[in-house]
Amino acid sequence: MQSSYDLLYGLKQMGYLKTTRDPLWWPHSGTLEVIIGAILTQQTKWEKVEESLTNLKEHRLLSLEALSKADVHLIATLIKPSGFYNTKAQRLKLLCTNILNEFGSFEVFKEEADRTWLLTQKGIGMESADSILCYGCGREVFVVDSYTNRLLSAFGYEFDHYMQIQEWIQEGIEANFDKITRLYGFPVTMQTVYARFHGKIVEYAKEYIRGQNVNIKPLIYHTEKGTS
Repeated sequence: MQSSYDLLYGLKQMGYLKTTRDPLWWPHSGTLEVIIGAILTQQTKWEKVEESLTNLKEHRLLSLEALSKADVHLIATLIKPSGFYNTKAQRLKLLCTNILNEFGSFEVFKEEADRTWLLTQKGIGMESADSILCYGCGREVFVVDSYTNRLLSAFGYEFDHYMQIQEWIQEGIEANFDKITRLYGFPVTMQTVYARFHGKIVEYAKEYIRGQNVNIKPLIYHTEKGTS
């Protein structure tokens, strides 16, 4: 594997993405649910996040205004399936309040928010910030997670920090974007590629990473088929 394009090619040849829940992979992309989900999914499974989102929806708390005004104990009770619910409830309420105070609405937030501002918010790290920017705000940002790091390590690539991984991924995609467009067979935006690429990696990892074992043999086969 010479670049992130080869990784993308191999994953696509294997049929990823396999989910059809959203064109960009993250459910309800472009909505406030991405921001809520980015906080709730920390240290838990997505299935638990969906339970929490359903609870919030049933109580009409899927808006900035509602969450900023809601009792934090009620929020904690509703998001209990996601774990660490007291901390997450406080952070969720505070973030929604800060978004309203700083931007006035979710639509303005989508247009004007940046990583620097997000990283000043309690509970928002690099992965969460980029998830919000990519899937919530439609920005051209690739989301790096532990699966990405472990997969690249299995291929012999070692990086010192998050930004190095992100730079390597994005450089390979940007340099080969013409080939990627032909690979898809229809016009596609850079943001869509980044969003779906991250989803492909997560789906592959859930099938082929077990504990400390990272099985890259199926991926090597499909990657080399395209470069031989």
